Amino acid sequence: MAFGKKKNAGPSEDEKKTAAGYYKLKTEAVEDLVNANKGEAPEYSKEELNKYKSRQGKFKLPDIVKVILIKFWFAAMICFFFVWGLGGYLGTMIDTVIVVGIGYGIVTDLLENNLIRYFAETEGALDKWMMFPKKKYISFILNILYAFVVIFVVYMIYNGVNLVFMRITGNTEKIFLGVEPILFGVFCMGIDMGFVGMKNLFKKIVSDAKRSV
Repeated sequence: MAFGKKKNAGPSEDEKKTAAGYYKLKTEAVEDLVNANKGEAPEYSKEELNKYKSRQGKFKLPDIVKVILIKFWFAAMICFFFVWGLGGYLGTMIDTVIVVGIGYGIVTDLLENNLIRYFAETEGALDKWMMFPKKKYISFILNILYAFVVIFVVYMIYNGVNLVFMRITGNTEKIFLGVEPILFGVFCMGIDMGFVGMKNLFKKIVSDAKRSV
């Protein structure tokens, strides 16, 4: 007996429904992409967006604590690599301030500020904790100039503390407060946050004055 070809019975009803649902899903996805290019992207609630974020434990650090820790850590790193690492190769205090200021400004612009932006819940939420939050070419230069100011103030703090202890003890040869990463990081972070706080206060005063007018 010869075997003939089996006649194709066609897709079942379940298969037709599955294919139709898949086609509808793909069509909606394409439409969303097209509308996004036109500036008509669909809006989703915060709860919906949070489903796609990494799961966090019940304990969550406040934003201000995250910012303080980030600023402290990078400043301490600058002290370790630049002050300690290059201290023996730099001749004068001015050389040290210049080299450390340039390094601190570059690290602030390229690493520190980007990490702060990464931890922001929404875009721009933590910009107020940066002196120059806008990511532009000019911010690179401004952050280096600003770093010089911070490093100079920190140097004045070290110098002032040592002068006070020298006058109290009468010993002008001993360095009472040496430079090390932890305290250096605390000083840089504190000075930076102080300047940023003054900037935010000034902006608030100007904004309130404009509103009152």
